[in-house]
Amino acid sequence: VFKTHYNKFKYQSFGFTYMGYNLSDPRFQDVRVRRAINYAVNKEEIIDAVFFGLARITTGPFIPDSWAYNKDVILAPYDPIETKRLLNEAGWIDADGNGWIEKDGKEFEFTVFVNQGNAERQRTAELIQKQLKKVGIRMKIRVIEWSSLINEFIEKRRFEAVLMGWFLPRDPDCYDIWHSSKTRQGEFNFVGYKNERVDKLLEEGRRTFDQSKRAAIYHEIHRLIYEDQPYLFLYTPDALPIVNSRFKNVESSPIGIGYNFIKWYVPKSEQRYK
Repeated sequence: VFKTHYNKFKYQSFGFTYMGYNLSDPRFQDVRVRRAINYAVNKEEIIDAVFFGLARITTGPFIPDSWAYNKDVILAPYDPIETKRLLNEAGWIDADGNGWIEKDGKEFEFTVFVNQGNAERQRTAELIQKQLKKVGIRMKIRVIEWSSLINEFIEKRRFEAVLMGWFLPRDPDCYDIWHSSKTRQGEFNFVGYKNERVDKLLEEGRRTFDQSKRAAIYHEIHRLIYEDQPYLFLYTPDALPIVNSRFKNVESSPIGIGYNFIKWYVPKSEQRYK
């Protein structure tokens, strides 16, 4: 009955979910630590458990179907052995054998903030917590009401890590998120990311109009950001809209189903409302 009366659509949503680090925190200033966490987190397990497979792993700040996405960037596999090697190299070692790594007498423990009311993100945080425990990192989860999270913690930089997402515009310009000039209160580079090469490329991408040239610019931005790991890039969920089958001319495309909304119609024989 459902299939008779409704049409289901599936396409990639224009956004991604990530865990962002406060890069002014000494623990996260070492890129080896950020890369180690990337190896420690099994994204496939998260996608299967939280989305029943209806999402895709992402390696950068663009959605995988975008022309700006660099498909040559190699996804770091789930590899706890490589995680431990990088952590040990960075000085984090389980010296007393209690299961938790430490450095200078302090165990590696941090808190990630998650916004209240988002079950997918909360479940994702719980899985990351479980996976990091296996490599000796204790991650605590704190769920906070959205406005408080933004106004009291994100904007004031009072966080260690945060699990959030970006809903992206169709154009790949991400200057406001990644440029080092955008770290003031109320701006979007709240993790404090700074890479001079990325800054120059972001500026160049804004004044370049040839799409093939812009693609090369954003591919390089993608590569550099994934190397730096200011975010733990997680997934892009699928969009799964459902429309009553009375509506005709509804078509799925890389930009969704609403692009031709003006052409949707219901045949007179199926119209119910006057």
